[in-house]
Amino acid sequence: MKRREILKSISLGSLGLAATPSGELAASYIDGTLTIAPEKPFVVPNGRLKEEAIRDAKLKTEKFFTAHELKTVTILSDIIIPADAKSGSATQAGVPAFIEFMMKDQPQHQDKMRGGLMWLDFESTKRFGKKFVLCSKTQQLEIVEDIAYPAKVKPAFKHGASFFSHIRNFVVTGFYTSPIGFKDLGYMGNTPNQWEGVPEDVVAKFGLQEFNKITV
Repeated sequence: MKRREILKSISLGSLGLAATPSGELAASYIDGTLTIAPEKPFVVPNGRLKEEAIRDAKLKTEKFFTAHELKTVTILSDIIIPADAKSGSATQAGVPAFIEFMMKDQPQHQDKMRGGLMWLDFESTKRFGKKFVLCSKTQQLEIVEDIAYPAKVKPAFKHGASFFSHIRNFVVTGFYTSPIGFKDLGYMGNTPNQWEGVPEDVVAKFGLQEFNKITV
């Protein structure tokens, strides 16, 4: 099975683990006050309560990752799901922004995520004398290979492997709940289609040809 197919399986099994904000809000939340852009009405996205939409707007004004951390997350995201001939990369699908939002929406993940990023820089500095983002692609992949497969990981890398599994779950979920990911899956969602009636062979099988001629 190809790696992207495996990641699809992971995603389909874990979509319930994280909720994504379902759309952009024309609003900002500053000093405890919700401000609506005057030229754009405040629209509550489908599937969200107004209170949830307001909370989403507030979270979007906050920052969790430092610039350095976000760059590391971006590199890791594209290592996990790079662009291929069929679809774009995790970064092109907006995965780093998704992970940023989820760290604020579900703060119980913050310590593990930040601690894992620190571990990655520590390991990179120990091996190559520089932080992960400054390493070559070959050096970055060398570290990732040591922590990407939990069943094969050495005891010395168990903490790194735990972190990598953690961020991989977020990357896969973020990607396959994005428009690019939906397209990659072939998921049509709630899109209109054309109903052409019951197939003629099925109608004939049950002797319902006359009923099939009835139109509304």
